[in-house]
Amino acid sequence: GLARSVVVVSTSDEPAPLRLNAAWVATTMAEEFRSEGLNVTLMMGSVTRFAMAQREIGLALGEPPAMKGYTPSVFAQLSRLLERAGTGTDGAITEFYTVLVEGDDLSDPVADSARSLLDAHVVLSRDLAGRGHFPAIDILASASRVAHRVTERPAQRAALAAREALARRRHVAELQALGAYVGGNP
Repeated sequence: GLARSVVVVSTSDEPAPLRLNAAWVATTMAEEFRSEGLNVTLMMGSVTRFAMAQREIGLALGEPPAMKGYTPSVFAQLSRLLERAGTGTDGAITEFYTVLVEGDDLSDPVADSARSLLDAHVVLSRDLAGRGHFPAIDILASASRVAHRVTERPAQRAALAAREALARRRHVAELQALGAYVGGNP
């Protein structure tokens, strides 16, 4: 796999501009391969570190902090970066980004912004991982805007039925934890 791969690295101990540039360079390289008619997979870990680097730069330039200390330029740069993928005239870029959140807080501004910009998101749960459930995907918190365009009707119906069953199970578990569930009731 590495023979057909390009790796761009910038570690967390490097200056913020270098960490930002690694994301831009990797994306630009993917765009060039796409323009050559190739189908590219771009994996980036992590968008959160990209946002933190932009926050450092924004604060150093005197930009006022907005949401949870992130400056407005963070969200402008996130949208510029994340929206560069997709299908071109000859090839395509499929991106996989990681977004780190503190304590499974899905309302984190970076996670919330990424969810609003990307076609799909897969949420990994520490609780599921802690119980030995792998892959630790929280199906109810994950979503796709394009699933209906890339799957057949029977698969869509099965996925909906599974999500409904998981939602009922989670609801019953919450009621049981409160002592409010009476066995045999839906």
